[in-house]
Amino acid sequence: MKTQDLLNRYAARESDFREASLAGAVLNSVNLSRADLSRADLSRADLSSSDLSGCAFHQANLTNADLIRADLTGANLTEVNLIGTDLSGANLSGADLSRADLRCANLHQANLTGANLNGADLSGADLSGACLKNASLNGTSLSGADLIGADLTGTNLTETELNGESIAEGTSHHWVSWNGHCPI
Repeated sequence: MKTQDLLNRYAARESDFREASLAGAVLNSVNLSRADLSRADLSRADLSSSDLSGCAFHQANLTNADLIRADLTGANLTEVNLIGTDLSGANLSGADLSRADLRCANLHQANLTGANLNGADLSGADLSGACLKNASLNGTSLSGADLIGADLTGTNLTETELNGESIAEGTSHHWVSWNGHCPI
């Protein structure tokens, strides 16, 4: 699917873009709130400063995508591949990131207030300065993650792994197109 086709269809009030192929698409500063992009390929896409609030990304591929300062409030990011994705300054408050693969993702100063990160893999992720107030990290792997300056007030860290081997169960690996280097 071409970027302009997606934007035209969304402007015509369509919202179902499941399994769309948008690898490398330039969609910065657009409004796609409440769109269904489940199982879509958005690897290397530029979605910086976009309104993606309430979007469904279930099992989507966002490997190495640019989501700097994107609004993902209340988004469904379950089992999403976010390996190496830049989410610095993004608003992920109330988002469901359960079983998401966030290895080596940049979440520097991201807002994860009330986010569900149960079973997610955040190994090697940069969470420095991130707000994780009241987030749920039950069974989450934080091995090698940078938590310097992160606000963990009221955060549920039950069975969270801070060091050692990452938790094998619960992380989706539907997409394997990441070519980056993770120092963990």
